[in-house]
Amino acid sequence: MRESCVVIAGCGDLGCRLGERLATQGAEVHGLRRDVSRLPACIRPLPGDLGHAQVPADWPQRVDFLVYAASANRHDESGYREAYVEGLEHVLGWLAQRGQRPRRLLFVSSTGVYGQHEGEWVDESSPTEPRGYTGQVMLEAERRALASGLPATVVRMAGLYHPDRPWLQSQVREGLQVDRDPPQYANRIHRDDAASLLAFLLHAEISGQALDDCYLGVDDDPAPLAEVVDWLRERLGVTHWSEQRMTRRAGSKRCSNARARALGWVPAYPSYRDGYAALGEPVA
Repeated sequence: MRESCVVIAGCGDLGCRLGERLATQGAEVHGLRRDVSRLPACIRPLPGDLGHAQVPADWPQRVDFLVYAASANRHDESGYREAYVEGLEHVLGWLAQRGQRPRRLLFVSSTGVYGQHEGEWVDESSPTEPRGYTGQVMLEAERRALASGLPATVVRMAGLYHPDRPWLQSQVREGLQVDRDPPQYANRIHRDDAASLLAFLLHAEISGQALDDCYLGVDDDPAPLAEVVDWLRERLGVTHWSEQRMTRRAGSKRCSNARARALGWVPAYPSYRDGYAALGEPVA
């Protein structure tokens, strides 16, 4: 990545993790977000709003790689559309205004574009028939990225987990119950593995490897949520159950990372056991 210029549009938590990796490898990294005060020192601040069509004043003179990693500020259909479809349109417009053509656009998407709900295995070739607006809007944004005229790759990330957002651990400590039959398969990826996959794909581009237009960002072990909860209960020393119950979700599928692994990427946390064990010491 040495001497490459990377713009991370929507440089939130995942973007910052990616930017730190790339900066240590010699890349010039620009992080675009409204509040740039929270960026690590190694990422050059790029104040901007994806909701505005005007190109940011500090837009770099050259962009070798663009990573679009936005997140919605409002969790309704208009909020999703603003973040993923309209925001992407604005960034593509900024590139056009400056006459820039990056070597690769990475668009960070979600496994929510899949509508499978009976525990099926899915990969990049599986049908994308999301039932809700979140997956439908994301799928529309994916198609816009792939039709942008730039070399583009979509990375469909599963649910990210990491120490700063111990949502599931907190729920387990409160005695969370989940339906066990039929199994509710869940897919996840450690935040650091998500960042490593994006960095790996950029390195692959530089090294001349042929990239596909889509990869799944998941670990090796899609597991029933009840199994994960049981493992966390034992690790955290939880013995009580609450009246709170997580009922069957709309989606239940098992996502495969075989394509990313075939390219050479290896997750540092291949299962939920590895990832959650690394988040902290168990309660005695």
